[in-house]
Amino acid sequence: MTITEDTRPALGLPQIQSLAAADMAAVDALIRRRLSSDVVLINQIADHIISAGGKRLRPMLVMLAGHAVGQAGPEHHQLAAIIEFIHTSTLLHDDVVDESSLRRGRSTANALWGNAPSVLVGDFLYSRSFQLMVELDRMPVMRILADTTNRIAEGEVLQLLHVHNPDTDEAAYLRVIERKTAVLFAAGTRLGALASGVDEATQQALYDYGMHLGYAFQIADDVLDYSANAEELGKNLGDDLAEGKATLPLIHAMAHSDDATRERLRVIVQDGDASAMPEVLAAIRATGGLEYSRRRAEQYAEAAERALDGLGDNDAVAALRGLARYAVQRSH
Repeated sequence: MTITEDTRPALGLPQIQSLAAADMAAVDALIRRRLSSDVVLINQIADHIISAGGKRLRPMLVMLAGHAVGQAGPEHHQLAAIIEFIHTSTLLHDDVVDESSLRRGRSTANALWGNAPSVLVGDFLYSRSFQLMVELDRMPVMRILADTTNRIAEGEVLQLLHVHNPDTDEAAYLRVIERKTAVLFAAGTRLGALASGVDEATQQALYDYGMHLGYAFQIADDVLDYSANAEELGKNLGDDLAEGKATLPLIHAMAHSDDATRERLRVIVQDGDASAMPEVLAAIRATGGLEYSRRRAEQYAEAAERALDGLGDNDAVAALRGLARYAVQRSH
């Protein structure tokens, strides 16, 4: 891995999207081509969630990681599509488990078609991702993706164990983030480097970047659930509270409140009492929960940027730096 001082400023999101536009168009075309099934309901549900928009951050990371350390081409496009299929399948399953009705400002698939079709189409997307994976016929790729999907499944179960659990602490919360969010970011950046043919140390640097970025992104997301504009966020504010999930702002508030407030917060988490949102917000404000959580997200974003320090100076590296900053500065 060549050590070169980075002198190029980080890029903003519009610049990053412009830089990745051609690759992302190719990835999107591949996703739509490989989504098709002769089962009509699969096409309807898969198209609903894929066309819901979003920033396609995870597949974009595959492409940017590839360009950061070399050339990127069709293999990267296929890896990016695989990552997006895995992510999309987890969204379908998550919305069923969480009984969510809104995602990215639109009705969820389970709200429109019901739980059973959503779970089964999620399974279809998982299995389609493995078909795409096998086509590449590269054992290191299959090993990374098999391990990653297994970790994600563990994360889903781990999160379930912490639902309505007021004893969830920061360490337990971070373990869930690692498996549910960060491992897929890290797999994407590692695979982008692997497909570019670079050495193990460079792959590890990009894996570390993706892992830290995943933590930063999810903690920032959890802050937004207590601070964002609901319309801009594209989901109902307080969803985490209603689902009985204690995320970092609330975990911090419970750890630093007086005994009476802490006991009240514990009951709210146990009951998933969304009507108590004003009380929860007051406790979070009183203990500096949002500020603390933002700082933690920023620490992970800074660690992500440090992981890039040996990669040299090019537009793709500047874009990866920009994504680390965007993760903690966004409003939705």
